[in-house]
Formats: sequence, structure tokens, C-alpha cells
Amino acid sequence: MENYEINKAIENYTTRLEELEVALDIKQLKIDLQINEEKMNQPSFWNNPQESAVVLKQVKAQKEQIGTFSHLKTLLDDLQFYFTIHKSEEEDVLNDIIEIVKQIDIELNEFELKMLLSKEYDDCDAIFEMHPGAGGTESQDWCEMLFRMYKRYAERKGYQIEVLDYQDGEEAGIKSVSFIIRGEKAYGYLKSEQGVHRLVRISPFDSNARRHTSFCAVTIFPSVEQDVNIEIKPEDIRVDTYRSSGAGGQYVNKTDSAVRITHLKTGIVVTCQNERSQIQNREKALQILKSKLYQLELEENSKKLKEVSGEVAENTFGSQIRSYVFHPYSMIKDLRTDYEEFNTTSVMDGDLDGFINAYLKSSYNRR
Repeated sequence: MENYEINKAIENYTTRLEELEVALDIKQLKIDLQINEEKMNQPSFWNNPQESAVVLKQVKAQKEQIGTFSHLKTLLDDLQFYFTIHKSEEEDVLNDIIEIVKQIDIELNEFELKMLLSKEYDDCDAIFEMHPGAGGTESQDWCEMLFRMYKRYAERKGYQIEVLDYQDGEEAGIKSVSFIIRGEKAYGYLKSEQGVHRLVRISPFDSNARRHTSFCAVTIFPSVEQDVNIEIKPEDIRVDTYRSSGAGGQYVNKTDSAVRITHLKTGIVVTCQNERSQIQNREKALQILKSKLYQLELEENSKKLKEVSGEVAENTFGSQIRSYVFHPYSMIKDLRTDYEEFNTTSVMDGDLDGFINAYLKSSYNRR
């Protein structure tokens, strides 16, 4: 590593940390942390569990941001110190410099990416709805493959997944599935997955081994808190109960407890069948409906309403956000960012960080 490269890296890191210091307002952040810690020391702090939970969440985020920023500043100071020694040729510290540069590269990129997740809903859990599109059994099988991919992603991130509704395909795969992924900034990361996903492969269901194209629409919206001020009147909804259809494996309760709620004014339909009782399924479905209606209320124009409530483009060719090609070559490409991965097995096992990071950075650059 040449001296000019080291100097260029130091200038780059310095600029980026200065921008982060302004964007985060580190001084104010420290003041806010002190105020919250004083609140926590008050005897009445735990009297209101909901307010306490909010403060604890703020303190955790504030400490993490301040700590990470301070750590990066220390690494940069170390880099500048070693560079001074290196230029004086008093000691061979080039390997130390290279290691620090690698460490700052990784940690600063991660920190910048995390700071991008600061929009209103980014802290929420993510509610998924998946529906296979054109392609029949092929697309239903593709829907199941994507469902597995998101489960693997959740496992990698230490997130929890709760299946709300699961409908088996007629021959194979999934006819539809809805689920919640719970974890830190789950919606912030996973909102990038909303859209139509396209698969090209040799069909395992075609006796002539021909190449097929399949589609699956993935809809994602944030799960809002249960105490939001949304009133759902009994006359505004229709509640249907039914026995879960299909095998469904671990996801389906085999009693007449499944619930489907239709919001008559908006046409929004929410189903839940995984809980043990009809009452539990109804409460869960109402919670999801409330989340959808809350998003609609917050947006001002019809275009935004469609985006937030989870309406995506037509579930067919030409409307996809990502293309998964397994034949005649192996490549997965995001059509919004041009990010590509050639290790398709790793991606289908939940390694989505490359796609998610590219999307977040491109969204930030377009602002």
C-alpha cells in the first residue's frame, strides 16, 4: 500500500466521519442520552411499562450510535498515528496500517448503512404477503422457494418469524402465504424486497425438461404499534371463519378457527389461521388490518397510498424487481440497482445483504 493511497484513505474516512457527526448531531445525542438516563434513575420510571420500553429503546440506540462513532474516531486516530511513524521510517508498521484500513472500511460501511435506516417505519417489524403469479404450479413452487429464502435470512439475522396464513399449492408449492418477521429494523432492511421476483430455470415439473419462467409478488408493509388511533367499526368489516385448507404442515391449525376479515371501504382482506383459537386469529387479523389502515391514513395522495398499502406492479413479465436465472447460467440480478450475485445457492439460503445494502445506498443517493 503506497503512501498516497494511505493518505487518500485517511482523507476519505475523515470526511465521512465529519458528515456523520453532523448528520447524527453527536453533541445533542449525548445530551438526549443523559436526559433519558436521568429518567431511568427516577423511582417512578417503571410505573408505565409502555413509556419505559420506549425510553429503553432510545437509550440502546443512542449508546450504540455514540459508541460506534467514538470507536471509529479512535481507529482513525490510530491510523493517522501509524501513518506518521510509517512516513518517518522509524518502524515497519505497514501491516498494521493495512489491517486498520480494512477494519475501518468494514465498520464504517456498516455504520453508514445502519444510519440510512432512520425513516419513520424502519424500526418496525415487517409484514410479508406473497402470491405466485403467472406460471401455475411453477410459480407456486417458486413462491415456496422464496418463502424458504426469507426464513433463512431471518435465521441469519437472528430475527423471529411468525406465519399468519399459509395456503398450500394444488400440486406443489404455496398458493399464498403471509407472515411477520420480527427484529431490529426488520422493515428498514426488508422493504427493499417488495415487488415481483422472476425465476428462469429448467422445470422440475416438465417431463421434457424445458426452460420455464415463473413469477411471485412480494408485498411488505410495516407492523405498527397496537395502540395507534385507528377505529375499526363492526359495520366497516366482514368477518368470515372457515377451516384451514390444505395440509399446511406446522403452519396450519386444523380446526374451524381460521379468520378472514374484509374491510368493506378499502377492499383490504386479511387472513389468519395459525393461532389455536378463532378469537386469537381474529385479534391478530385485526392488528394487521389496523397496520394497513394506519399507513393509508398517513399518506396524502393515491400513489403513495398504493405504495404503502403494499400494492405492487402486475405479477408477470416486465414488472419484476429482481431476476433469478438458474439456467442456462447462474446469476441473480436486481434490476433497480444492477447489483449481481453469481452464487445463487448462497442467496437462496438467505444471503441477501448484498442486494439490501445496494438498494439502501441507491435510495439514499437518489434523495
